[in-house]
Parts: sequence; structure tokens; C-alpha cells
Amino acid sequence: MSQTLRDGSRVRIRPIASADRESERAFIAGLSDESRRHRFLGQISAPSERMLDCLVNIDPIHDAALVAVTCEADAERIVGAARFSSDPDAVNCECAVVVADQWQGQGLGTALMRHLIDIARARGIERMYSVDMAENADMRELAMYLGFRVRAEPGDASLVVYELPL
Repeated sequence: MSQTLRDGSRVRIRPIASADRESERAFIAGLSDESRRHRFLGQISAPSERMLDCLVNIDPIHDAALVAVTCEADAERIVGAARFSSDPDAVNCECAVVVADQWQGQGLGTALMRHLIDIARARGIERMYSVDMAENADMRELAMYLGFRVRAEPGDASLVVYELPL
């Protein structure tokens, strides 16, 4: 599905596919150190092959993963990604979203999360949550805008948990 962003640019939001492996690698490598640290809760310079396997080969029963792509020189480039993974009973799911630094502030994270929330609701999931660094002001703003509640992560003051009843 096509999405128009605040600046008028357009992206296509679609499910991730195993064929996106190299695009996903390039997307993660192109993130700033801060964006990678916020997304993965620690510093990574590049995704491992195992991590890429997990990111592009999802379990269609318990997971959902969307990418926002733009077409450049007749090739798609990933500029944002959002995903969730549910518990075995599909009652709760943990979510994550990341947007390429130069695409931030245009509403792309909001659009990706809204589509992800719709998928979770359609599957009957009751609660979506995200564990994030307390310092991540962009995630805090997005979570509050989307109606997530925030609570401290017990035992780790550097983390917070955002929760959304579905």
C-alpha cells in the first residue's frame, strides 16, 4: 500500500520477504549509531547472518514484519521497518520500529506502527508492548501519540516498557 508522508514523499509499505535480505542489511548499516543502538538496545555495527535470517524469514503465525520502501534507480530501498513477535498463545506481542535517519520526522514510524497495530488486532492479540531505552525521546513521543502507556522496566532504570491494550 502506498503512503504519503508529511513532506509529500511517497513510500510503499509491504510485508518483508526473504528476498529483502541484502536490502535489510543495507538499511541497518545505513542507520546512525544512535538509531541502531535504540533499535537493538545496544551497539551493533552490522547485522550477523543469523540476525538477518530472523529479520527476513518470519513465522507467519506469530510474527509480522513490514517494510517501507522507496524506488531508486529501478530498485527498492528500505527506509523503515516495523515488526512484532507474539508469545506462543498469541495474547501478547513485542514490537519494534525503526526509520532511516533521513526519513525521520515525516510520520513514517507512525504509519508503520498503525499498520502493525491493525495486523495485531486482526489476529486477536490483546496487548502490544515494546521495551526501549528510557533516553529514546522519539520512541517515547511515538508511543504516547499512539496511546501506549509507559512504565519503568523493573531492575533496569535505563529501560522503559510501552504497553498498548488492543
